Amino acid sequence: MVVDDHPVVRDGVALLLRGEPALSVVGAAESGRVALHRARTLRPDLVLLDLRLPDMLAPEVVVGLRKVCPAARIVIFTAHGDHHGVQAALDAGAHGCLVKDAAGTDLVSALRRVLRGERVIDQRMVPGGSGDRAAVARSGLTRREYQVLRLAAQGRTNPEIAESTGLARNTVKTYLQSALHKLGARNRVEAIGKASEAGLL
Repeated sequence: MVVDDHPVVRDGVALLLRGEPALSVVGAAESGRVALHRARTLRPDLVLLDLRLPDMLAPEVVVGLRKVCPAARIVIFTAHGDHHGVQAALDAGAHGCLVKDAAGTDLVSALRRVLRGERVIDQRMVPGGSGDRAAVARSGLTRREYQVLRLAAQGRTNPEIAESTGLARNTVKTYLQSALHKLGARNRVEAIGKASEAGLL
């Protein structure tokens, strides 16, 4: 299933896959809400999801799709070099990310790999390759502190972070306070700003 608000993209993907016996477009949707509605009945094996939809954020659609169609593999399809949005969608449970200017053969090959269970991420969506990991290492943040900070950057509240990580609320608060201290920030908004500037998010 192809989810994109541009008809030319939806039609283009269908054309690209027309010659592929193993892959066929079972349906399309122009918005997140329509996608969630159609996924219930279409039960697609794979969803190609635009990062920028008019009605919902991609991470929200990913969470919704995983509820209504848990077996589906979800791949973010974007024209944007927007690794913040992509990372949030991957954190929400997407299985890969492809850039829209991928050649037809690359797209088909990537989709097949995702269906085999691999996680496929276009290298252009990984700024500086391992740069993010290096930035995290330089910041002195632990893996858990970084995880909690990233979820906070997505707008999650402490109780929501606790639920998604399996940590106690007080533990989440402690990790956040520790991350704030290490980043030299007075509050979570300032911490997210500083973390973004440092290439952490």
